[in-house]
Amino acid sequence: MRIIKMLLAALVILSTLVFLLSLMFPSIARLERSGSINAPLAEVYAEVSNLETWPSWNPWDPTYNGRGNILQQYSKPPDGLGAWYTWSNTVGSTASGRVEIVAADPLKGITYNMTHPAMKPVTGLIELKPTTDGKGTAILWRLETNVGLTPWWKLRGFLMDRMFGSSMEEGLNKLRNICEKN
Repeated sequence: MRIIKMLLAALVILSTLVFLLSLMFPSIARLERSGSINAPLAEVYAEVSNLETWPSWNPWDPTYNGRGNILQQYSKPPDGLGAWYTWSNTVGSTASGRVEIVAADPLKGITYNMTHPAMKPVTGLIELKPTTDGKGTAILWRLETNVGLTPWWKLRGFLMDRMFGSSMEEGLNKLRNICEKN
């Protein structure tokens, strides 16, 4: 009985320490990458503001790289302010989600919201501006989410760059390749 009490006390102390330590982590998790694309701003904007093109470059699109068994529905039109798409897994899972463009400006880029049952809501920003030489487009892609006070979400937010940074870089590289071929 004494061992059980000691284990419970140790568990309570450890849990308290983990929670107190997690308070030092920020409650907003942010992932950000930037680069430049040797293509006109209008061409890059056309690619990022059209949700039907996302499977070819966006690593968080459910059908990216030919992932199958996904049913997607797009708004009409599928681009610009208010455009949205939803997805659901057609085999063995109830995973579903939604992306909606909440701000769109052909000279500045887009802002979108993404929801999925397995994660906190995410706000995405794809900011565009002409490069200093005027021949290309500078791009900034940022994902941001409020992880709250829960220790495991704060830890995940703290590790967000390590977990997802390479995927974001891959997406920017694919977007660059697509826009520069046109």
